Amino acid sequence: MEERILRLNIAGQPIEWLHWQDAVCLYARDLVAWSLGGPVRKVIGGYARCSGVRSQITLPAIIACGGRRIARYRQIPPLTNRALFARDNYLCLYCGNSFVSNLLSRDHVHPVSRGGRDVWQNVVSACKRCNQRKSNHLLQDIDMELLALPFCPNNAEYLALINSDRIRGDQMEFLRPQFSENRIWH
Repeated sequence: MEERILRLNIAGQPIEWLHWQDAVCLYARDLVAWSLGGPVRKVIGGYARCSGVRSQITLPAIIACGGRRIARYRQIPPLTNRALFARDNYLCLYCGNSFVSNLLSRDHVHPVSRGGRDVWQNVVSACKRCNQRKSNHLLQDIDMELLALPFCPNNAEYLALINSDRIRGDQMEFLRPQFSENRIWH
């Protein structure tokens, strides 16, 4: 899998993962204010007409971008099944068994049919068997318990979750101090 580059805003807050082509564009537009981490990729360009020198750039693992418009820091990350299952460590939070993602489903602790919302704090990973067993019941009405409380990851946690299969050590070292206390991946 191809490594991604972690993009920060000028204040150092994590914003998104970039493909190397997008990072090259940011460098070409002179929007990269500073960088951290080891090299991810060396990109060789064309030859300058006047000097005959060939352009090249070595892309670092982390870049902070400025510009007229500062990239907005996301307060609530988007809720996706991929990020949800990674947050819950690919466990069914009812039976505690581990599953591959295609055997998990999103369960609403407080069912939508009973006024529950589709938000991080109300959803957990559930195997299909447990999700069917729970159905649209409230936990206090049936003999089921949650093994962990659902929570909304902060932006650093979210970025680590959605890129966990290809995150570099230097990127994780940058993100980890921004993780909240008492999360299941500590």
